Amino acid sequence: MKLYNHIAFKMGKHEAEIAPHIPEGGNWKDIPLTISDARLTNIRASGGRTTYYGRLSWDEPSYTIATYFNRVGNGCNLHPSQCRVMSNREAARLQSFPDDFVFKGSVASQYKQIGNAVPPLLARAVACLIKPHLNSYSFVDLFAGCGGLSEGFIMDGYSLVAANELDRSIMSTYAYNHSRYTSEDNFIVGDITLDETKQKLLMACGRRNIDVVIGGPPCQGFSYAGWRDPNDKRNQLFKEFVEMVERLKPSFFVMENVPGILTMRKGEAMKEIIQAFADVGYFVNQPIKLNAEEFGVPQRRKRVFIIGSKDGVIVNAPSPLFRLPDNCKTRRKTVQANAKLPIAMSVRDAIESLPALDNGGGYPEMDYNPSVVHPYDRLMRREITFEEFYNMCIAQ
Repeated sequence: MKLYNHIAFKMGKHEAEIAPHIPEGGNWKDIPLTISDARLTNIRASGGRTTYYGRLSWDEPSYTIATYFNRVGNGCNLHPSQCRVMSNREAARLQSFPDDFVFKGSVASQYKQIGNAVPPLLARAVACLIKPHLNSYSFVDLFAGCGGLSEGFIMDGYSLVAANELDRSIMSTYAYNHSRYTSEDNFIVGDITLDETKQKLLMACGRRNIDVVIGGPPCQGFSYAGWRDPNDKRNQLFKEFVEMVERLKPSFFVMENVPGILTMRKGEAMKEIIQAFADVGYFVNQPIKLNAEEFGVPQRRKRVFIIGSKDGVIVNAPSPLFRLPDNCKTRRKTVQANAKLPIAMSVRDAIESLPALDNGGGYPEMDYNPSVVHPYDRLMRREITFEEFYNMCIAQ
């Protein structure tokens, strides 16, 4: 079988000197004081995040995959046992992208695509929430990125009609992986703030009834990791999403974002968003904050989903499907009823079977004959359905 994008960024001389000192599950605190630079000095003085200069733990989910997972110092990006950063395919596996999902564009663009994506299995959990309230399952994806949200909805049997993305390079990945579902003419590259782009999207939809509009307006302005600038123009792009919902009149919309959106301007930003949808005739449910590892993703990642409906349908948060192991270093408090849930997918489940690489090694396409196969491997290779995968996890 084939494996795509299994390429590891080559560490620089200084990073390559640092990496061997960091054990599995370790971080900047394990780096000898004899090794230093301006960044390390600042982290040591201020007490930086425990994910800085981190190495993944085999038997826990990864930390959040960010856009700079190619850099040792920016997060927990070192392979658990090999002296290198994780490869693009390993990061994609930790995001729950199937193995036949191929990332296009420059290497830098691929990091951005993978790190910014919604984990498909998390999107699938949201798709399952609204499916019982629909008779048909067509959807349009706005601010589509490389297609993590779309992939999750497609996994649950939805039909893609059209998508929009500003970045042509990122859309090349989206189109390559989703052209089997609809015409490439329906993948609209352009600025959604322009009426020309909106008109192209409306033409792509034609007279079709659209059941769901999904999307994730850029979240940098809302992010805890960023400056959270209330004047950041990206914070207003949700209004373009609202306008397209008003024009397409879907039964439901699903808007994804980072948790920071809930507390932006002391909650006033969320009130503004809810009111904007109400003004165009939609009932908005209480925002749902989900932990990705509780829905099959081998990664600790929090995301917020705002779900609205034309008919006032109440949608409650889904029940977790997985739980973190009791000895997990960052185990969240869970209710006792969750003790019977299967253990969340770990880094081992996700990437142990992938071929070993040298620092900077790998290929855009390579043969892949694993000697170890986990249920998650089979799910990523599309050999089994999610339901079959989950039953195997329960049985373990």
